[in-house]
Order: sequence, then structure tokens, then C-alpha cells
Amino acid sequence: QKVSVEVLDHLEHLALVDFRDSEGVERLQKAIQFADQLHEVNTDGVEPMDSVLEDRCLYLREDDVTEGNCTKELLENAREKVEEYFVAPPGNIPLPKLEERETFLQGS
Repeated sequence: QKVSVEVLDHLEHLALVDFRDSEGVERLQKAIQFADQLHEVNTDGVEPMDSVLEDRCLYLREDDVTEGNCTKELLENAREKVEEYFVAPPGNIPLPKLEERETFLQGS
């Protein structure tokens, strides 16, 4: 199953992953084929779940603050920050234009 240019463009912008070369496109196609196996599972009569742990009581631990006032030291680890906040993800990858990507898909 081939991946269309539109789907590739959408996935790249969602995941911030660059599929510019044929190896990246091939890896994506294999991942889609692997995930397509889920369509073969019969889920008739199976209730949707919020969590796999919904039948258990989850106990919360006490939230004891043991250290603090280290904002300056923590922000030194940030690649990019705005005011006193981490910027995540640290910038979008430069993606090729839609027309440029068609050449990669034709070769895969």
C-alpha cells in the first residue's frame, strides 16, 4: 500500500518527522502495514476502555516538596525558552514543499 503525498505531508507536520528519503517512506509504509493488522481483530461486543487499569484502584502518593526555587538552573537545560517556559518541541523541522515530496514517493 502506497502512502499518498497528502498523507505524508499530514504525518510529517503532526509528528515533526522528516520522510524525505525513500528509506523513511519505506519505513512508514511498513509501520502502516503492521498497524493494519489491527483491522483483522474482531472487536464485536467489546466495550471501549478509558484505561487498561480502569478496574483497579490507583493510589496516589503524598506530594511532598523536598526541593525548590531552582527555576534558573532548570531553564539552563532548555534549548529554547520563552520568558520562564520551555519551548517544546524545540522548533519545527524544515519540511520540503509538497511538489518536492512527490519525487521521493515515486521512487519507493
